[in-house]
Amino acid sequence: MNSTLKIDIVIPAHNEANFIAQTLESLANQTLLPNKLVIVDDSSTDNTSEIVEKYTALYPFMELVKNNSSTEHAPGSKVINAFYKGYFKLSDDYDIICKFDADLIFLNNYLEKITQHFENDPQAGMVGGFCSIQRKDKWIPENLTGKDHIRGALKAYRKHCFIQIGELKPAMGWDTADELLARFHGWKVITDDSLLVKHLRPTGMNYFEHSGRKQGEAFYRLRYGTLLSLIASAKLAAMKANPFAFLHYISGYFNARNKKRPFLVSEEEGRFIRKLRWANIRKKIA
Repeated sequence: MNSTLKIDIVIPAHNEANFIAQTLESLANQTLLPNKLVIVDDSSTDNTSEIVEKYTALYPFMELVKNNSSTEHAPGSKVINAFYKGYFKLSDDYDIICKFDADLIFLNNYLEKITQHFENDPQAGMVGGFCSIQRKDKWIPENLTGKDHIRGALKAYRKHCFIQIGELKPAMGWDTADELLARFHGWKVITDDSLLVKHLRPTGMNYFEHSGRKQGEAFYRLRYGTLLSLIASAKLAAMKANPFAFLHYISGYFNARNKKRPFLVSEEEGRFIRKLRWANIRKKIA
């Protein structure tokens, strides 16, 4: 397929030797190739870099960047900091910027399809498919979020939208904040359930209490307020089928509130977010 839109991709990777070859293989075989693909090896202790170098030798549009970061488990901030290490290696002539994970297998027309959404709707600010997980011989949707949300693993932004929402927040909840801010600025967030991406390492395999508390903190920093945070915590814990997660989320929320952690959005953006969240809840129970 020919398109006038240029796609650039950044993939942060930490110890992804078991999966990254399959991810890069699927992106090398797209019907619409990216203009540039930067893989950021974020202090891996396995042979992630060696595997990536085999692909950069084969495909001129691929580039490896090595990043030395803390070994601390820092949900949200670590991956976003690594993303920007790759992003700042790009030129400014892209039309679509993608942040993908390193444990995915994409349909060979994935980039073509998301580009069509951007081309067909000038208000499309973000576009994405859905993750699927293997259950015996079948790949089924990984239903951890609503149908209107694009997972952090699959982000694709129109350039103007990406710039307008400001830098991605280096904190847990960044992949919710970006969508809320996109909508605040009048952009559409478009999901396509025909685009199922194989997720080789299902979410939740590495659930940590620390991550749960960080998620609760994110609810506070996004200005959800207490009642919305309780609802969001209960919903997320149910989706993860982990009742203890609810306690971790709420603990993180109240700890952040007591410590008056800095907000990720302005007061005006916070009002918009709460209004949007309540509207979505009313729509679902109507």
